[in-house]
Amino acid sequence: MAKEPVRVLVTGAAGQIGYALVPMIARGVLLGADQPVILHMLDIPPAAEALNGVKMELVDAAFPLLKGVIATTDVVEACTGVNIAVMVGGFPRKEGMERKDVMSKNVSIYKSQASALEKHAAANCKVLVVANPANTNALILKEFAPSIPEKNITCLTRLDHNRALGQISERLNVQVSDVKNVIIWGNHSSTQYPDVNHATVKTPSGEKPARVLVADDKWLNEDFIVTVQQRGAAIIKARKLSSALSAASSACDHIRDWVLGTPEGTWVSMGVYSDGSYNVPAGLIYSFPVTCKNGEWSIVQGLAIDEFSRKKLDLTAAELSEEKELAYSCL
Repeated sequence: MAKEPVRVLVTGAAGQIGYALVPMIARGVLLGADQPVILHMLDIPPAAEALNGVKMELVDAAFPLLKGVIATTDVVEACTGVNIAVMVGGFPRKEGMERKDVMSKNVSIYKSQASALEKHAAANCKVLVVANPANTNALILKEFAPSIPEKNITCLTRLDHNRALGQISERLNVQVSDVKNVIIWGNHSSTQYPDVNHATVKTPSGEKPARVLVADDKWLNEDFIVTVQQRGAAIIKARKLSSALSAASSACDHIRDWVLGTPEGTWVSMGVYSDGSYNVPAGLIYSFPVTCKNGEWSIVQGLAIDEFSRKKLDLTAAELSEEKELAYSCL
């Protein structure tokens, strides 16, 4: 029997990431090759014409799984009945702008979208925030959608996670699918901590620790971390545009694993509401290693944290606490 369509909202759908993301969703990359979807696309009024162009292209692509497209600039229409919300739209920092200005703009955007989701989304709607500052935007959304369970509001650090996997696979000249259990701790910013201390690599003689195989602590503790932290800036320098394809792909990875589950023995990185695990202050949206089953995520517990890592975890938590304070001052 055919499955009922799932309604998926993409905000900022006429933008770069949105344009890369919506065909992936329509093709089944987000929820599987047997799951029909109805796409809800939201953007701001100045982008209405471009948004309609995206809708035309989706129709023209004749995706078998795509059972309907709503393209709108009305936040209530966009949020009504959605089961999954991918929040790509946000206000980007422009030259000469202070952090507080950007935060203030995003607080107002996320307040209005949060209240529309709370009132009009389907019960148990899952929310992924992509727009930067992603962790703090997710926290604002949580504040203004109090009836959406905190476990249903997450932010994207899977892009950083995938970047870390890619760096290790390139360094060792192995398939990226053979590398697993890297961790991104903290903020989706340049303070994030890409951690390989628990990562493993599949070899002909079984799984081996990534750190042992790389056999270069200096590279792992310095260049590797900086490369992952600064990868977005490097892509802007090369493309003159920010990451779109990789951001869209990792958003699909995040939702797919959350809904369909992570493979046994594998964890992924998600920005989730901290419960105090690993001495991270409760009440922040912070990236942890998680496993997913039956549509629920759980923080991986009991991992050893060395002194070097502890400092990195605390540094990114301090930045998030500062961002939270700044955001709340804009409310």
